[in-house]
Amino acid sequence: MSDVALPSFMNLTSSLERLSLHDCQLDGELPSEVFSLPYLQHIDLGSNENVTDLSYNKLAGQIDQIQKPNSLEYIDLSSNDIHGSIPNSFFDLVSLETLDLSSNNLSGVIKSNMLAKLKYLRDLDLSNNSLLSLSASENDINYSFPQLVKVSFSSCSIRQFPSFFRTSNLKILDLSSNKIHGGISKWEAEGWDNLKSLNLSYNFLTTLGHFPGKNLDVLDLRSNLLQGPILSTCLNNQSPNPPQSLIAFYVSKNKLTGNIPLLICNWSSLLILDLSRNNLSGTIPECFGNLSSSLMVMNLEMNNFHGKMPDSFRGNNLEILLLNDNKLEGLLSRSLANCSSLKLSNLRNNKFTDTFPHWFASLPNLQVLLLRNNRLHGPMPNSIASSNFSALQIIDLSHNELNGPLPTKFFQNLRAMKDIPEERPWEFTRFISRDVALSFNDYYSVNVTTKRLEIELVKTFAIYTFMDFSNNLFCGQIPEEFGELISLQGLNLLGGRIPSQLTNLTFLEVLNLSQNDLVGPIPHGKQFDTFENDSYGGNLGLCGLPLSKQCGDPEPKPLVPMVKEDEGSDIAFIWKVVMMGYGCGVVLGLSMGYIVFTTGRPWWFIRMVERDWQNNVTKWIRRNRGRRN
Repeated sequence: MSDVALPSFMNLTSSLERLSLHDCQLDGELPSEVFSLPYLQHIDLGSNENVTDLSYNKLAGQIDQIQKPNSLEYIDLSSNDIHGSIPNSFFDLVSLETLDLSSNNLSGVIKSNMLAKLKYLRDLDLSNNSLLSLSASENDINYSFPQLVKVSFSSCSIRQFPSFFRTSNLKILDLSSNKIHGGISKWEAEGWDNLKSLNLSYNFLTTLGHFPGKNLDVLDLRSNLLQGPILSTCLNNQSPNPPQSLIAFYVSKNKLTGNIPLLICNWSSLLILDLSRNNLSGTIPECFGNLSSSLMVMNLEMNNFHGKMPDSFRGNNLEILLLNDNKLEGLLSRSLANCSSLKLSNLRNNKFTDTFPHWFASLPNLQVLLLRNNRLHGPMPNSIASSNFSALQIIDLSHNELNGPLPTKFFQNLRAMKDIPEERPWEFTRFISRDVALSFNDYYSVNVTTKRLEIELVKTFAIYTFMDFSNNLFCGQIPEEFGELISLQGLNLLGGRIPSQLTNLTFLEVLNLSQNDLVGPIPHGKQFDTFENDSYGGNLGLCGLPLSKQCGDPEPKPLVPMVKEDEGSDIAFIWKVVMMGYGCGVVLGLSMGYIVFTTGRPWWFIRMVERDWQNNVTKWIRRNRGRRN
């Protein structure tokens, strides 16, 4: 369907009760005659993104003059391009129960006395109208909204908490992404007896003086200006604390400081706990492990926590554990082996001192294991059962001190990397009641790094595989078993010869084998024939196309630095250190970049991060030589 033609609406029967043109790609102006149908109760014109003018600013006068269908109960004009203000005639639809004008370009001010006319209104959604604001009227304390259950004014221009919406029936209030400053007073927080979900994220709140409602399930305070300890800033020492029935608590991206209050350990119904990206410090309470019996997401990333991990994980509900970018140390918690539902474990950028955590192999659902930049040491065991790590799709062990050869059985077990990936982006929402739902999609996101690329994958785990073992002390050649991992899209690995089996990696899009100690002929076939010289630079032992050096040519003589005789021993020692750290093991690695493939609504983006490891090595050598001089 294209144009909204006037004759087509004039032919509609006057007894029509329900009209749905949702997502029909309509364009043009909406005839006001559609609202003249006397028995119309339900109209849905949502998601018609090509409608150029549904503003009603041109039609407002006509709508005010037409016979208003007092029986109209449902209006959905969401996701269009409606401009201007909402006509006053909308607020005279006394039978209206649902009004959805979200995701348009509406402007103006809606006052409480206008909404108070809609006595039967249950669901009001005006979100994503950036020029639309809300204000109280005189004597707004006298107005009531007896039927109102859900109110969403996300991404508007609201500057004050709308206390006039107080009603014992309201369950969901979404005021995220507005311009609300300061805090919520005791008076504003009263009267929200049955409020279940309160979203005040992406505002300018500095404190939450009082909690609206005594029965909250979801409290979202992400991306505000909250400062100070959690207990006094968010949990209020003077007012009643949040109920122990809380299911989701979000306070990420604030400026909170201090320790985690032990009070949180009493929230036995908690499914999502997000304290990430603050300045919290201290140790993680041991009682947090007990929350794993109910908790599905524990996000404490990017804080200043130190000490050991809790060793009391015992539940099987935990799916996502994010402790990365802290200062945690000691051994990795063996009790994580009890979390059989664990899918993502991000522990990178800490100070863990341990061997390779082979006990992770017992987790049947583990898909992402990130241990980058810790102090892991020792060899990887070769005695791994054939059923272990079978679901693993992303593993990052780079920047540790692991050594020895890579165990072939480990790579033989990676069944998820051997299958051709299906286009199955994560979409996970759990309804905790008829009106309240939790989305877990934001937590299925992870950054992976190749030599020059940092890639953020959002909800694409099911269609992406990645492996990075670089900057360790591994020795040996690239195992031939890599050729079986046909769905592998990112790889950062060893020196030695390039196995011809790697040409079986049919999803390979970007290859970087530069600055390694690789030798022998370059394999050919499939994607390998598309890579240029830069993919192999810095490997004097490689030969064959696309390099100019043909196999069989004499080996090039190594460059001998001009040094004084008394400096020789020092220089040799420095180069031994460099070669032990880079040459014997995983050097700068085999980097097979990315292929991110989208269907539906998987969101991802890639940002380029320029790094030049060769310069870093040269500077390190010069600095150490200077010290010895």
